[in-house]
Amino acid sequence: MGEIKTITQVTKNPFLNFYELNTVNKVGRPGHYYVASRAKTVDELKIKTGKNTPDGVVIYSLYGENHDRVVLIRQYRYPLGGYVYELPAGLVDSGENYHSAAVREMKEETGLLLEPLTVDEIYQKPYFTTIGMTDESCGTVYGYASGEISEKYQEAGEEIQVVLADRAEVKRILKEENVALICAYMMMHFLHDEEPFGFLK
Repeated sequence: MGEIKTITQVTKNPFLNFYELNTVNKVGRPGHYYVASRAKTVDELKIKTGKNTPDGVVIYSLYGENHDRVVLIRQYRYPLGGYVYELPAGLVDSGENYHSAAVREMKEETGLLLEPLTVDEIYQKPYFTTIGMTDESCGTVYGYASGEISEKYQEAGEEIQVVLADRAEVKRILKEENVALICAYMMMHFLHDEEPFGFLK
């Protein structure tokens, strides 16, 4: 098994940092590995804590009297230099429960009110996102959204358009648009499952 010898923090930024790991691989060869993390210090890295504390939350919610639309956001992202479809999501504040973070983030990004569902832990607990380059993990909250769309709670740096997509629009988006991976999987559930939350039972 590989071994981490030392960890050096390369950047000190508020939301994302870069760490260099001096490593030895399974055959004894030394090397370097690079990790992006939400951790603000080496001691807060999951390598050090051994805990999978959620950095963020992703929200899969349905809208409408018949629950026949899924709440998506179309957001400008600098790494793409363009727009990508995502589920509403955000960072969990220090000491905040990620279910509470989901309600807060839904309001901030869309103006909508989220009524979370109670589901088995295996469907909502934090899972890792892109483990090849980051230790970030996110919990998932499912629920029903209601109210009127509003941009007034969005931060100045956010460029978000709220999309309430029916199955026809979901199919078009999957065929034609840039879509975040977790969002794409949930859109596939919405598109093909007769009962979109059926897999949670």
